[in-house]
Amino acid sequence: MKLELLPPTAAIESIETRAVLKKLTLARASLAELEGTSSTIPNKQILIDTLLLQEAKDSSAIENIITTHDEMYRSTADTKNFPSPSSKEVYKYGEALKVGFQKVKENGFISIKEILLVQEIIEGNDAGIRKLPGTVLKNDLTGEIIYTPPQDYVEILELMSNLEKFINDEIPYDADPLIKMAIAHHQFESIHPFFDGNGRTGRVLNILYLIKEGLLSLPILYLSRYLIKNRPKYYELIQKTRTTGEWEEWLLYVLDGVEITSKETTKLIKEIKILMMQAKQKIRNEEAKMYSQDLINNLFRHPYTKVELLQDDLGVSRITATKYLNRLAEIGILSKLKMGRTNYYINRQLFELLKEL
Repeated sequence: MKLELLPPTAAIESIETRAVLKKLTLARASLAELEGTSSTIPNKQILIDTLLLQEAKDSSAIENIITTHDEMYRSTADTKNFPSPSSKEVYKYGEALKVGFQKVKENGFISIKEILLVQEIIEGNDAGIRKLPGTVLKNDLTGEIIYTPPQDYVEILELMSNLEKFINDEIPYDADPLIKMAIAHHQFESIHPFFDGNGRTGRVLNILYLIKEGLLSLPILYLSRYLIKNRPKYYELIQKTRTTGEWEEWLLYVLDGVEITSKETTKLIKEIKILMMQAKQKIRNEEAKMYSQDLINNLFRHPYTKVELLQDDLGVSRITATKYLNRLAEIGILSKLKMGRTNYYINRQLFELLKEL
């Protein structure tokens, strides 16, 4: 079965059905609330660093790359210090999302070049688009071939060029951006342009599209958690839509994910704000001379912080940073944990909050 170019040949009325439009209204409202709530956090980097890592962890888990919260937050990309191979893979995903986010903010569009860059960072190589035939998608349990993506390199390039035009509105299509995102994601996964990293690259692309469309200003929609909980349905509906050409069930699935995820992330941000206020009050009451907004930002950007991170963020000496962290551990803001030669200072309440996700 030859994969068709976008837009879908189905009439828009059969795509934006009554049920889809009803769910679309709920998804858009929840997404707007998330965007509004995220704007109330004074330092946006807190959300980017913490929520982006959560997304990276769960997106990688879909591909059976499993790491713990403990490993994830102990990882330090700058020093190439990763407790496990899986934690390194999670950080690569996070780095790809950050780079893609910056590119979209700078350029205002998503090109094939950016998609290739995201995949290159995720996979750690520049193999690029598949040139050799033989790629098939199989059932993990039975080994049965369930889908054969396009095999010809020229055809893959044509499909990717078409996808690029579709997501950047060079091809007119009068549909809501959330519906276009769902269609574009389905198309990307059906093209399956790379030997590896298609799933993770496709999930990054979802977030970048929402940024491009102005529905989010930060890459914080946490869709991978929803996909993990509903993983069999995800693969079932992708294949069903390929086979039947009917879009309603797939669109309802994706829109439901946007609504649920937006609500969960909004709730999480509000709880992070409460923890930040509690930490501020406690430090002001017990160690007023130590208090600064930069200190609070550090404690909430890094659930596992350490002396070097505090030195960099506050611009203080190692002695001062050590003194601050030890004192914060004494008054119960942090928990001190020695691992090897490194002392970590854990924002335990934040860590437990994120661990519940």
